[in-house]
Amino acid sequence: MKTRISATGVQVLVYASVAYARMFTVYNACPFTICCTPHLNVGELVPDFPTGWEAAPWTAVSFLVPDNWKAARIWGRRDCDFSITAGPTCLSGWCNGGLLCDMRTGTGVPPASVAEWTLQGDGNRDFYDVSLVDGYNLPMRITNSASCPVADCATDLGPICPSPIQGPFDSSGFPVGCKSACAANLDGNPTNSPNCCSGSFDTAATCPPSGVQYYDFFKGNCPNAYAYAYDEASNTALFTCDSGLNADYTLTFCP
Repeated sequence: MKTRISATGVQVLVYASVAYARMFTVYNACPFTICCTPHLNVGELVPDFPTGWEAAPWTAVSFLVPDNWKAARIWGRRDCDFSITAGPTCLSGWCNGGLLCDMRTGTGVPPASVAEWTLQGDGNRDFYDVSLVDGYNLPMRITNSASCPVADCATDLGPICPSPIQGPFDSSGFPVGCKSACAANLDGNPTNSPNCCSGSFDTAATCPPSGVQYYDFFKGNCPNAYAYAYDEASNTALFTCDSGLNADYTLTFCP
């Protein structure tokens, strides 16, 4: 592995193995620092890349990933303090492990907007989406080099989030997140909940969007995002791209 700097000044990690052929770029277009986090502990091949880094405003990092990277997740964390040794290290999206999320237990704690990919999936297609299933904490957009569809939630949902699911709030009282109805436990029983699609509601037939509180809020403001567990039926939740196109992907925060 070696490092080079591209013509645009973006740090790029270059790998000798031909299996690592797709370029992922993560760009922070927010006017504040965030922590970016790829969850790597999935599939047989994963990127040789840190499980967390601090991204200053208007900076980008690019790295190569395996052609068949499976169940990939990237999200952002806000208002972090890594001097904390136990409990939440960030106001939203925090994970076990501090700056470097634990490879096995380091998924983002809701609410967190999550970008997801499975490369070379069924039918030799890349599958990707912006998920609000775990709630929202940052606007994001997935674009690509192959002119395949854009997945995004470009609206800042925090300030307009309905009060029962709004939060957390920063020190000034500004809402930096919006919980899912499941995470907010609005129906009081997460193990058998239409909001969580759990228990007797654990299929697409028994968990329609009409039974999920605030589905219309999330889908109405972010129509090209995954708004709840079975949102594929909307046809604007999960997107695909022919894997033969070898698309490179860019995830932009605050597009």
